[in-house]
Amino acid sequence: MDFEMVMQELELLGKERSKKAYIRNGAHEPLFGVATGAMKPLAKKIKKNQPLAEQLYTTGNYDAMYFAGIIADPMTMTEVDFERWINAAYFYMLSDYVVAVTLAETEFAQVVADKWIASGEELQMSAGWSCYCWLLGNRSDAEFSASKITRMLDQVKNTIHSSPDRTKSAMNTFIYTVGISYLPLHDKAVETAKTVGSVEIKQGKKKSSILLASETIQKAIDRGQLGFKRKHVRC
Repeated sequence: MDFEMVMQELELLGKERSKKAYIRNGAHEPLFGVATGAMKPLAKKIKKNQPLAEQLYTTGNYDAMYFAGIIADPMTMTEVDFERWINAAYFYMLSDYVVAVTLAETEFAQVVADKWIASGEELQMSAGWSCYCWLLGNRSDAEFSASKITRMLDQVKNTIHSSPDRTKSAMNTFIYTVGISYLPLHDKAVETAKTVGSVEIKQGKKKSSILLASETIQKAIDRGQLGFKRKHVRC
């Protein structure tokens, strides 16, 4: 399938209800409103296709950009490619669920994620922390430095409440991901979660949401999910 055919297929899959929901969460025109699940049959036909993914990502169309992440081939992407992708990611569904997820399949994921975390830019920081969540939830514990993850937990503890909202949310996810998926620092993550306490995320005109990593960790323990690793980063 070529670029024009894929764009036509995505437009046909669009639903007004999904479109409105995406816009409420930060997406803007152009977009069709395609549910993530509805993209899977199309992705199976195409499989990995980096040139097509690049064409789709540069459209600025939310659905096309999201689908680009599904069919991207991270093994052919460079750090420069990811810088270009993160710079075009204009809200968290793109930064955290397209760019960060795709980055997590590369060998240089931690290098780029570290750079983004240190950037001071809300969505880059969010993508950096999110990338570590995808990594920790998929790769073996042996691939990570316990001292580095310890320093990162301390950084979260000291800065989360003064960070931008999307970064706060990703940091909170990092705490409970370490607590659930990185067994060497389970106790440290639990301690950090208790120290951090409630994390308030403002949502425009809507009521603020309150995140509590300690509760999320405990629920995972109750479900027998301690040590959980997903088989694949991307669906």
